[in-house]
Amino acid sequence: MSWCTVSTAALMCFVTAAYAEVADMSSSGFLSKHEVTVNATPANAYKAFVDEVGAWWNPAHTYSNDARNLSIDARPGGCFCETLPSGGGVQHMSVVYASPGQVLRMMGALGPLQSSGLAGSMTWKLNPAASATKIELSYSVGGYMQGGFEKIAPAVDRVVGEQLGRLKTFIETGKPVLPK
Repeated sequence: MSWCTVSTAALMCFVTAAYAEVADMSSSGFLSKHEVTVNATPANAYKAFVDEVGAWWNPAHTYSNDARNLSIDARPGGCFCETLPSGGGVQHMSVVYASPGQVLRMMGALGPLQSSGLAGSMTWKLNPAASATKIELSYSVGGYMQGGFEKIAPAVDRVVGEQLGRLKTFIETGKPVLPK
């Protein structure tokens, strides 16, 4: 089953407190925004986000169905990539800005968005908050998509929100599964 089919089916029925509505949408694109507070320092939260992406990312939202095949090379020009069992691979996004413990910005179109004429900018911002860290995630996508953004934007918003929720749970419990 393809990433698009699995992810679309899974996201249509998955809801959690980390999700929000699509922040903005027009005929040329959309903006997804989410935030959570995690019980960790910004440095530790960033390390878990970057170095352990294969432990918290939902494998249903990969091409290989195995999140352990994911990696983030957190430097300008680095890759949020996935190796495929056949020896191939997928470049999900390219890193354009990296400030360890503070910000990671990547450019690219995730999953089913890759097959359209789209560009995306995803920013993960980590802010100290008392004895915790507030993680703000935004994903701005624009360009041409056949049929428009009305159907895909809410699905992408849910997937992005789910990943942030899984990261929070992973940082705080060592397990990425969200509570029901």
